[in-house]
Amino acid sequence: MTVAATDTLTRDALAVLQPGFTGTTAPDWVLRRLGEGLGSVALFARNVATPEQVAALTARLRAESPDVVVAADEEGGDVTRLEARTGSSFPGNHALGAVDDPELTREVARDLGRVLRSCGVTLDWAPSADVNSDPGNPVIGVRSFGADPALVARHTAAYVEGLQSAGVAACVKHFPGHGDTAVDSHHALPRVDADLATLHARELVPFRAALAAGTRAVMSAHILLPALDATLPATLSPAALTGLLRAPEREGGLGYDGLVVTDGVEMRAISATYGIARGTVLALAAGADAICVGGGLADEETVLRLRDALVDAVRAGDLAEERLAEAAGRVRALGAWARDHGPDAAEGAASGPVAPGDIGLRAARRALRVTGERPYTPPTGPVYVAAFTPVANIAVGDETPWGIGAELARLLPGTTTGTYREAEVTERGLTPLVAHVLGSASDRRIVIVVRDVHRHAWMADALHALLAARPDAIVVEMGVPQAPPCGAPHIATHGAARVCGRAAAEVIAGNDAGR
Repeated sequence: MTVAATDTLTRDALAVLQPGFTGTTAPDWVLRRLGEGLGSVALFARNVATPEQVAALTARLRAESPDVVVAADEEGGDVTRLEARTGSSFPGNHALGAVDDPELTREVARDLGRVLRSCGVTLDWAPSADVNSDPGNPVIGVRSFGADPALVARHTAAYVEGLQSAGVAACVKHFPGHGDTAVDSHHALPRVDADLATLHARELVPFRAALAAGTRAVMSAHILLPALDATLPATLSPAALTGLLRAPEREGGLGYDGLVVTDGVEMRAISATYGIARGTVLALAAGADAICVGGGLADEETVLRLRDALVDAVRAGDLAEERLAEAAGRVRALGAWARDHGPDAAEGAASGPVAPGDIGLRAARRALRVTGERPYTPPTGPVYVAAFTPVANIAVGDETPWGIGAELARLLPGTTTGTYREAEVTERGLTPLVAHVLGSASDRRIVIVVRDVHRHAWMADALHALLAARPDAIVVEMGVPQAPPCGAPHIATHGAARVCGRAAAEVIAGNDAGR
């Protein structure tokens, strides 16, 4: 192999990686590798201080490589990176599905894309096209538009169209569908035992809609589907990626020819069984084009290790050089698309970041569902918020605030919040817990905030014990409203974004004219 060929091979190996890094400025090693062919960079909450800082960061990256793809996991709702410290200005998929107005979804995605593009982000690992068919799903939940494939399909398509109209490439996930899982692939390998007929009638419906809408990218799922491949998870499976996703429709496939991005290879569904280096090679050989890495591994050593693993695999005959070149070409094509679509990068840098509009709050207000057996009289003074807080999944992260306490304190000064977690509830016991909440509340109205109460027995027990003691308590469900409504009233927000909390607080305070 000649020196020129080796250089091309190395550049192609770097082109297919989507690594993260630490810090709010571009490290020297990232700039150096961009000059050597690194095709993408991924931003996480750790890289975000202010919109202006993100815009300066991405401008520095583009000064080194004008067509670099800058990716972020910005779903809105629970999963936000740009607003990780404040909560999102956008309500998230489940709220949009509850409204079921595709034009609203399109407008929300367009505004989100406008914010991302103004900061220099050109690839959004969103939307989730998963059909949330298992209400016990620990990782999808409110990240899904809903449980009905047709509903998820129309909103996935609208989201793709809205996001890409702002010059940000959409990346629908998690192919071929992560909704029917009871295991979080950040921790282990989920298994979906649906047959092919069910897969086509349920999981694949939104992905077909996304492809028809022109999505620029698809993200693979680290899930095992024995009906497709009895041994390899979809991210590493030629049957799933080269077969099902790329095969022509006449052969039973989806006929997709765009960029395929893996979910994070450091997630334990891949790393614990295959290791990230072997997993990277297997994913490229299976048909993936870009390797997402950096949620937890964010250093130059990881990038060089994966680069060298790909180069060595080509030289050993384990990965076709043409396959690697094809993948690198798709990454570069996406970079060129981003350069040519939406606001010009220089124009965005000159005008500076833009703030979210009010479309997210308007959507959150429309998504509320308020039920109750008695007329509701808003409190005239401060309330006590009892927030029952489950452990956040890794996709959401534990740094993003959620709830309604801050918004209620703004509308009803003097409001305070008590946070109660599973260990505290189970160790304290229900009777002492109720006594503590009642003592903390004194004569104030109690607002009980829960999240996916149907999935947490400890939370359900605490909720019903409190309602038995204070039947006039207001209940706010900020997850999937699967459990029967209870409370006076019961408010379902269909998500825990900041705007969802604000919309619920407005109703509680009797200030819901904006709905």
